[in-house]
Amino acid sequence: MDDEVLRAVGPRLRGFRQSLGLSLDELSARSGITASTLSRLERGLVRPSLEQLLPLARVYGLPLDELVAAPRVGDPRVHLKPVRKDGLTFIPLGVHAGGIRGFKVIYPPSGVASPVKYNTHPGRGWFYVLSGTVTLALSDERTTLGAGEAAEFATTTPHWIANAHKDRPAEIIALYSVQGERVHVTDI
Repeated sequence: MDDEVLRAVGPRLRGFRQSLGLSLDELSARSGITASTLSRLERGLVRPSLEQLLPLARVYGLPLDELVAAPRVGDPRVHLKPVRKDGLTFIPLGVHAGGIRGFKVIYPPSGVASPVKYNTHPGRGWFYVLSGTVTLALSDERTTLGAGEAAEFATTTPHWIANAHKDRPAEIIALYSVQGERVHVTDI
């Protein structure tokens, strides 16, 4: 690593810790690195070693390259691997590093109505309809959203999202947060 990259590591480490709302003591307990060493790392008073960066990368759920902002080499494209679950296709929109997770979700044509399966989990959900029409059910209330519309809700409320059409697919961009952050959309 060159000196410029190493100088930037401390502030990056502090930023990752603060974004997760962790104190130095909490991070110390999770990483096995003393709070005083973590403080010195974050202030740039000591150079990080691989033995220190590996446990921090595990705590933050990041690859080492991203943790230290190593210069990119080679192909800059992100290769997204779709996951199919319950008839839906989920395409992750980045590396999960805690906080908000993003997905493109493709709902196939609804065809024969499948049984409604409500979900609940900690956090918040937000989605934007790219194409087609979806139905959002929150407890017993149903809302139909078309392309260009968005919704946000507490995922502790029993909910489900389904394609509203039997012959056309629907696509959404969905953001989920276990920590409960809200997505703020502003007019530009």
